[in-house]
Amino acid sequence: MKLVLASQSPARLQLLKNIGFVPDVVQPADIDETPLKNEDPKQYVVRLAEEKAKTVHVQHSDAYVIAADSIACCGRKILGKPEDRNHAREILQMLSGRRHKLYTGLCVIAPDGTLRIKSVLTMVKFKRIGTQEMEDYLDTQEWEGKCGAYGIQKDAGAFVHSINGSYTNVIGLPLVETKNLLLGLGFKK
Repeated sequence: MKLVLASQSPARLQLLKNIGFVPDVVQPADIDETPLKNEDPKQYVVRLAEEKAKTVHVQHSDAYVIAADSIACCGRKILGKPEDRNHAREILQMLSGRRHKLYTGLCVIAPDGTLRIKSVLTMVKFKRIGTQEMEDYLDTQEWEGKCGAYGIQKDAGAFVHSINGSYTNVIGLPLVETKNLLLGLGFKK
């Protein structure tokens, strides 16, 4: 059985490997990721995951295709990937001392075209981040390419006061749900 990961995320690839699901192909989908007018964060990640999976499945119709999209948000404000250091600082200042939501949209398409979609929510609370602590973190450049300007599995894990939900969801791929969707569609490793 062929497995394709429709993502460029090294973290998603590593998470899959950690549970013994090693993709035969890793192929990011090239889609427009602009949020639609009045689209809430949950709708946004589910739509993007589905579009990514469908785009890649066209080229690998004999495979199981996994696609995901994650977003951090405060209220309805979507906090995308930071454009630069200043933008990362703004995002982290917004998250400092507050709770935020992290949504992941997950889509799996089987070789027969059967499609399953799931959204997963994790609540994360950050401690107050001091000015020097924030600058030290920004110096690491770990924020680059990360939704919410942080990766919980490295230095920014020290900002996390509490988490309610899936830890692997915060990294970028909720493993319980991913495994269940794949197995439910008949995938065998």
